[in-house]
Amino acid sequence: MNPIKVMVVDDSVVVRKIVTDVLSADPGIEVVGTAVNGRAAVSKLSQLEPDLVTMDIEMPEMNGIEAVRAIRGLAGGGGAGRGLSRVPIIMFSTLTERGATATLDALSAGANDYVTKPANVGSVAQSMESVREQLIPKIKALTGRPVATSARAAAPVPPPRPAAPRTGPGKKPAVLVIGSSTGGPEALARVLPALPANLPVPVLLAQHMPPVFTRQFAQRLDRLSPLRVVEAVDGVPLAPGTVHLAPGDHHLVVRANGRAGFSTSLNQGPPENFCRPAVDPLFRSAVAAYDGAVLGVVLTGMGADGRNGCGEIRNAGGTVVVQDQATSVVWGMPGAVAQAGYADEVLPLERIAEAIQRHLSGTAPLRPGTAMAVGGRR
Repeated sequence: MNPIKVMVVDDSVVVRKIVTDVLSADPGIEVVGTAVNGRAAVSKLSQLEPDLVTMDIEMPEMNGIEAVRAIRGLAGGGGAGRGLSRVPIIMFSTLTERGATATLDALSAGANDYVTKPANVGSVAQSMESVREQLIPKIKALTGRPVATSARAAAPVPPPRPAAPRTGPGKKPAVLVIGSSTGGPEALARVLPALPANLPVPVLLAQHMPPVFTRQFAQRLDRLSPLRVVEAVDGVPLAPGTVHLAPGDHHLVVRANGRAGFSTSLNQGPPENFCRPAVDPLFRSAVAAYDGAVLGVVLTGMGADGRNGCGEIRNAGGTVVVQDQATSVVWGMPGAVAQAGYADEVLPLERIAEAIQRHLSGTAPLRPGTAMAVGGRR
């Protein structure tokens, strides 16, 4: 198999060397060139024809966000530009308010994912290890290569199989739980705005994302969506029409309060599936609190987080909907659920919101002993 060709774009000589050295040490990756700013990167694209680009955000002449827009705009030129316009782009971000805002802007402009620059790690060796752990799995996932499970990703999964037959009646959902990772920010920015403000159930959301980023992301989704979207805090009662986004570095779970209803609960328990926040603990807690009356949705993302939680949702009488491969940036998480036979529906992103409303309204009843057809593959 030919190595993955990567172009490294950063105005810092030190960062370019760290990233280049880390990537070059992997036999499956070849650094085919570097660029000192976005303008140079765009001009070198047709010459180098990389399989993937790593892109700094703050650079002179043309910053990373402008470069992403310029690369995605090449599609309008037709011919070779159309292919180059689709090259996967991973942003390098700082773990700051400004960095989070810029990264979300870059994702909206068409970047596929991001990694955070090492901060206060103390040595070049530690910086390199941080870059290696974050970057290499994402490069391989975005280019369709197998990735090691120890780095939060899983090997490619087989196509979906029909959902396993139910042994009891399906339950009308009383809560909506959503999990996502790579590609999730833009997927959620399309799904949530398509849901009505009078959604009849509360929503809890786990997106793999670091601290600072989740606060900015919740604010962005709140501006885009008719629903109220907040970064979750501990002990808040759950109410219909409000979305609680798990904060970075905390698991979000549902707490049952007897006759007082349900509320959010945050903890810093061990990472699951190498993630905190993780999807599985959220899904498990919803099943326990709501006695299985749960609608679980898994969108694009690396790895298999959410698979076990979806199994529990379905075994308890709940419903599971996942994004299809054709519209996923990485079909790891939804693919793992579908391949396990836990997905009632496998749908393109543009049909997810409609499916959510259909299941919440009870117009798509699941009969005992039957399984909804897996559909929507394109």
